[in-house]
Amino acid sequence: MTEPMIIRARVQAPLKEVRHALTDPATLRIWLAEHAEVELPDRFGFWGRTTPEGDAPHQRLLHADERTVRFAWLLDGEETTTEFRLEEDGDTTVVSLSQTHFDFQDVITGKSIRGVLQTYWYQALSNLAEHFEGRELTPKPDFTSVDLRAEITIDASPSQVFDSLIDSEVVTRWFGYPIEIEPYVGGRFAMGGLANDPSPAKVLELEPGRKFSVDWGGAGVGTWELEGSEGKTRLTLVQSGFDAERPPYAAWGGFLSGVAELRRYHEVPDWQPIFMD
Repeated sequence: MTEPMIIRARVQAPLKEVRHALTDPATLRIWLAEHAEVELPDRFGFWGRTTPEGDAPHQRLLHADERTVRFAWLLDGEETTTEFRLEEDGDTTVVSLSQTHFDFQDVITGKSIRGVLQTYWYQALSNLAEHFEGRELTPKPDFTSVDLRAEITIDASPSQVFDSLIDSEVVTRWFGYPIEIEPYVGGRFAMGGLANDPSPAKVLELEPGRKFSVDWGGAGVGTWELEGSEGKTRLTLVQSGFDAERPPYAAWGGFLSGVAELRRYHEVPDWQPIFMD
């Protein structure tokens, strides 16, 4: 088995409040899942359309104290282990998320629903951070749907938002991963940079301030549509052209967690990324 996946996120709230958000069912239903039931020390469960294999709660509580919540989660017939660990960092709390049984090959092949776990937790932790800042949460992916269409409003002009979608240096900043873009129709869009991506995506459409679409191959075509009003931008993200028998849910979680950080990049004074390392 591979080493556990680790994600570290900075949350603008005291440790005690963050711990409450991890174990209070009403708060879990805000940032994590449609449904949640928690009765410590015996029960910890969440489920619904925005949870992988969310037909029922498939979690089993293993341990909970003032700084740690650990549970088993049955996914695709395997019992995985998820752990939240909290650390104080001045006025903020660092949330470390550990997840076992994640294999990046499952992202590529779509063989197991466990391939969504990395981007699922990035998106969920983004919403946890936004919840504490009193900001509108980013839509969650629906694991029962074969469509992705998400709309958010960004407090910036369409030209500003568009520039931050096609400028390699800016995209790398808010996305938190090296990205190199050739900003013209037919240009390459390379995760990790052109030197490190042997199969870059392709820019299909580029209408300044209005539309940007990229062909991701098997994951389909991602399209960002922009519409301005009163100095703000309504950004619509649509994913199409993929195998409906195997929707690219892992990619959807990545797009949505990225959109959350894109909006923060434009709106939060003295912006710094939610995610660390």
